[in-house]
Amino acid sequence: MHDIFVLYNKPQDQEAFDRYYASTHVGLVGELPLLKEFTWGKVVGDEHDCYLVARLTYASKPDADASLASEAGRASVADLANFAHAGATVMNVPRIGES
Repeated sequence: MHDIFVLYNKPQDQEAFDRYYASTHVGLVGELPLLKEFTWGKVVGDEHDCYLVARLTYASKPDADASLASEAGRASVADLANFAHAGATVMNVPRIGES
């Protein structure tokens, strides 16, 4: 399995970010081909610059790469400019151990 984690920095307007993310961006991510699972949640506490973490799970890194290269993948990535004004960090994480 292969995960992509997206760590979104704390936005200035958290309500607008939340509204857009839930009403628009989540739907775009849901259209990604080969996506096995998509989960997201807000970071608890104010001691972090990170506001929200999303996890996209794929069977493999090649599947993740193909998904993001697809039309839906390009649209999802391009959509970041519409709401992630504070920035985001994307991490590719191959799973090593699973139980």
